[in-house]
Amino acid sequence: MSPVMVLVGVLLGFGSLFLVTGAVGLLRFPDVYTRLHAAGVGDTLGAGLILAGLLVIPTFGDHGWVVELAAGHGWHGAEHGVVTSFKLVSILFFMWVSGTTACHALAKSAHLAGVVPWRGVDGGTEE
Repeated sequence: MSPVMVLVGVLLGFGSLFLVTGAVGLLRFPDVYTRLHAAGVGDTLGAGLILAGLLVIPTFGDHGWVVELAAGHGWHGAEHGVVTSFKLVSILFFMWVSGTTACHALAKSAHLAGVVPWRGVDGGTEE
C-alpha cells in the first residue's frame, strides 16, 4: 500500500470519526447551543477531512496531476485531475462558509428568541 493511500485512509477515518462524534453530540447534549456547537464543529471538521482525503487522490495519487506534471507529461495528462481538485476545493469552501454561517444564524435566532443557555446541573452556581 502506497503512502498516499495510507494518508487517504487516515484522513477519511478521522473525518468519519468527527462526523460520528458530532452526531452523537447532537443527540446527547442538553440544549440548543451545545448541540449547535457539536453539529457545527463535527460537520465542518469531518467533512473537511473527508474532502481533504478525497483531494489527495487526484492530486498525488498514482496518476495525479502533480505526478503527471513532474513526470514531464504536460497538462494533457493532468487536465482531469486539476478539474477534480478544483471541484473538491470548491465544495470544501462552500461547506465551510455555509455550515459556519448556518450555525451562527441558528444560535443568534435562538438567542433572540430568548432560549437560555444550559448552566449545568446546579444552575451554574459554584460555591
